[in-house]
Amino acid sequence: MKKKAILFAALLCGFSTIKAQEPTIGMQGMPKAADCKYDPYVAAPAGYDLERQGIEKGKVELFEYQSESVGTTRKANVYLPPKYDPKKKYSVLYLLHGIGGDEWEWVNDGGVPNIIMDNLYAEGKVEPMIVVMPNGRAQKDDSRNGGMGSFMAFGAFDKDLIGSLIPAIEKKYSVYTDKKHRAIAGLSMGGGQSLNFGLGNMDVFAYVGGFSSAPNTQRPEQLIPDVAKTKKENSLLWMVCGGADGLLYNSANLKAFCEKNDVPCTLINYPDEGHNFTVWKYGLYKFSQLIFK
Repeated sequence: MKKKAILFAALLCGFSTIKAQEPTIGMQGMPKAADCKYDPYVAAPAGYDLERQGIEKGKVELFEYQSESVGTTRKANVYLPPKYDPKKKYSVLYLLHGIGGDEWEWVNDGGVPNIIMDNLYAEGKVEPMIVVMPNGRAQKDDSRNGGMGSFMAFGAFDKDLIGSLIPAIEKKYSVYTDKKHRAIAGLSMGGGQSLNFGLGNMDVFAYVGGFSSAPNTQRPEQLIPDVAKTKKENSLLWMVCGGADGLLYNSANLKAFCEKNDVPCTLINYPDEGHNFTVWKYGLYKFSQLIFK
């Protein structure tokens, strides 16, 4: 963990915590990615992330809940699909942000999750779900100003997520309450959290996605200590990372481990892209079509 903290601090050199964006991360000086077989890259169709006229739209609303582990009232943004009906049941995707963001990053900083999901609903390509975008810093001051000082708070978010946020969402919204109807995914720091918490709590999440997962990602042997259990209980392990992203090694190392142990796993190398929302939007577009099937 100490080595990871030092590496992550190095990655943040020159990163201003007041900027609402993730740091740019190049290949130079990064650990070498393990040899693995990447899954085919199939480009998303043109306009998949652009607002369309003449289709039904969902909405994003701010949700507040009391966190027992943090001891404060915390916030999350929730995407409700077109014609959300409280008389029906919906699955839930928990979608996490990076170290430079908060509960608004996906919505305001280039992720356009509502537009992507609206378009997918219009095309009939996703199962009924809501998307919960929480603040992944489990500390009283959960603003973006925390920077590297929030590293431990990101690591402790599982207690808030599982102990407080999920029960609050299930009380407020008409959603299923079993693992087969829960998924978790995220970008950068949130990608590492998703792999850590998703694979570490397979009784809670059946589908796990990591988009450009950061150095907070645990080693493959920690993520999958019981190969047989993971094969049995995990329904989807899906990753994407830019080919020019210095953090590719995190995802590649896990993919190589999975190949060695015959654990089903997808890793897409997005051609020539770095650490950015081009990759992360693509991740949401592809991942959301695979879950809850």
